[in-house]
Amino acid sequence: MSNVVELKAADLNQAGEIYCPSPKAGMEAWNGHPRVYLNVAETGHAKCPYCGTEYQLAAGEVVAHGH
Repeated sequence: MSNVVELKAADLNQAGEIYCPSPKAGMEAWNGHPRVYLNVAETGHAKCPYCGTEYQLAAGEVVAHGH
């Protein structure tokens, strides 16, 4: 069973991404994998191809798009 990490819109970078391994997932640098950026803004969720950690926006969170 994979780990699910709930995110706030403020946790995402300007491109709408989060990176994994992320401190939010509780991973230490010594037992992680190469950093990979995952777009969460597009669909509200993303799954890491290395470790299977799932990142999803919390209920009611909205990602602001550019002006």
